[in-house]
Amino acid sequence: MMKFTWLAWATVLLFAVPSTVAAQTDVVVSAASSLAGVLEELTVRHERNGGDRVLLNLAASNTLARQVGAGAPIDLFISADAPQIEAVGRWLVPDSRVDLLSNKLALAVPSDRPVKLLSMADLAGPDFGRIAIGDPEAVPVGVYARRYLQRAGLWEVLSGKVVPVGSARLALAAVESGAVDAAIVYRTDLTVTTRAVEAYTVPFDEGPRIVYVAALVSGGPNTAGGARFLEFLQSLEAAMVFEAAGFVALRRAGQ
Repeated sequence: MMKFTWLAWATVLLFAVPSTVAAQTDVVVSAASSLAGVLEELTVRHERNGGDRVLLNLAASNTLARQVGAGAPIDLFISADAPQIEAVGRWLVPDSRVDLLSNKLALAVPSDRPVKLLSMADLAGPDFGRIAIGDPEAVPVGVYARRYLQRAGLWEVLSGKVVPVGSARLALAAVESGAVDAAIVYRTDLTVTTRAVEAYTVPFDEGPRIVYVAALVSGGPNTAGGARFLEFLQSLEAAMVFEAAGFVALRRAGQ
């Protein structure tokens, strides 16, 4: 079955829901771009299990939050951090919030220049002139990265090398193209590329607490279907898919 992904704000506002029936049956899910591959698999599984068809809108979480606040037709919002959910709380269904997943930060380097680092402090060396991260003022992965580097006493040392970009996937793309020497991304991002490799992964007990948060959006085209999909995302079946992709499932239905 064909999947639909919208990455631009204008496209989300204008995408076609061709009939009342489609509006009632399709579930529109706006989710952090780092969830792209795993959610595509889970939408297929959900539909095979008899669930509603799911339309995915994938972008940086701060971009998606602006769309929610502007009234875009969305049933379920999955953000890579809690602040984006909290920023649009007035547009969400009360008590629908779920802390769904966790992740780790990792350092990606080009696959034609593989290297293993002992710590992120090695980024201060001359081999790393440009380091891509998500915008540390707005994009969750960048916020997490800056928080970690500040706690490690490295932010002041490295901030002059930082190249802010619009999402974790764009940071990864900068490494893949050779535009930067390294990027701080989610560890799960490295499962979807052959042109970048992992140089260092931040241990859970040293890194920031990364939490993907999901919540239903009030007045969406199929809020009830969104609730059913959110329940499926908390199932054992979904947890196994998430964990196979490198995520940590924080919530399972019935637990």
